[in-house]
Amino acid sequence: MSNKRRNLTRDDNEDVITYQHQRNLLKSSETFLSSIKVDLKCKNERQKDLINSIKNNAVTFCEGSPGTGKTFLSLLEGIKFLKSGEYKKIVLVKSVTTLEEESLGYLKGDLDTKLIPIMYSFTGNLDKIVGKFNTEQLKVQGYIEWMPIAYLRGVNIDNSYIVIDEAQNISIDGIRTILSRVSESSKIVILGDSKQKDIKNKNDSSLEFIIKYFKEIPNIGIVRFEKEHIIRNPMIKDFEDRFDKLNEDGTIDSLKKRY
Repeated sequence: MSNKRRNLTRDDNEDVITYQHQRNLLKSSETFLSSIKVDLKCKNERQKDLINSIKNNAVTFCEGSPGTGKTFLSLLEGIKFLKSGEYKKIVLVKSVTTLEEESLGYLKGDLDTKLIPIMYSFTGNLDKIVGKFNTEQLKVQGYIEWMPIAYLRGVNIDNSYIVIDEAQNISIDGIRTILSRVSESSKIVILGDSKQKDIKNKNDSSLEFIIKYFKEIPNIGIVRFEKEHIIRNPMIKDFEDRFDKLNEDGTIDSLKKRY
């Protein structure tokens, strides 16, 4: 036995350690959750507004520029809810609107495998918050589920914290399906950027529609991030400013018409 152990490669030893660690974690979900450390430090007042809206409303719509921390903060708050026991799981939902040749049907594997690259905006942020291993364990132990919007129809999601991304690519009918899933024991955060629409009919995008017509409904919070709230990289603001200018003066529209 000792000879066999001495012949193990470094990778083999790491696999054994990982396996033992996984078994220990699986013995007690409470121990696993308590072992996860999260630290929330808002970098501006608008980020604080988002956290407060999530805490105080059943539904929060968050719209705005990329690089403002919308997804990161929403997921971090979800981990805190798991640790406190307020919700039993986090459900991640994302529009799968893609180029036609890159639709789900052309990706290999089962549904869960097909969604892996699409859900990376979630899992990449979770890796930063709790680490890659803990992200995988949250999925394995059922604390995190993901699904496309179409699978929400007819499903009751209780005791869950639900985060929906890319809402600008969700149709008005689609957002109606999502909002009908709200239960007394669930909370929904819906994120998006109205400037990044991939939906075929741009006028059918639900994000601006819902913010305009639903903002006075009780228990709904709406938070907008502007370019000055960008924290990821200062250059993103410069890019956004230039794109806005080229849109306003008609340059982009005229270029598109050439093709």
